[in-house]
Amino acid sequence: MDSLEQLTRTMRDFVEARDWQPFQSPKNLTMALTGEVGELSELFQWLTQEESRNPGAERRQRIAEEMSDVLLYLVRIADELDIDLIAAATKKCEANARKYDLETVKGVLRRRDEY
Repeated sequence: MDSLEQLTRTMRDFVEARDWQPFQSPKNLTMALTGEVGELSELFQWLTQEESRNPGAERRQRIAEEMSDVLLYLVRIADELDIDLIAAATKKCEANARKYDLETVKGVLRRRDEY
């Protein structure tokens, strides 16, 4: 069992023990996820590139907490929809490697529709 599978089971058990499953539709979970992404974004707002790469210890801890919230909601959505996140992410990485081949994109930063 991989750690993502264990995390999924842990979250499912947590939700079931509290009888929250009826409230955790993919729609509701996505709305909650969006809020958490906003909280994560706020921690980076107005930072320079360097500051965003090297946050202080307190900010780094807050970033880790918000990232955890994002991951947990994403795991719950995948569980509710029976989506294998590892398989989906692997497939997406393979598609991106084809779409953004090295010869075309290496060292070039453009909008995705400009390649």
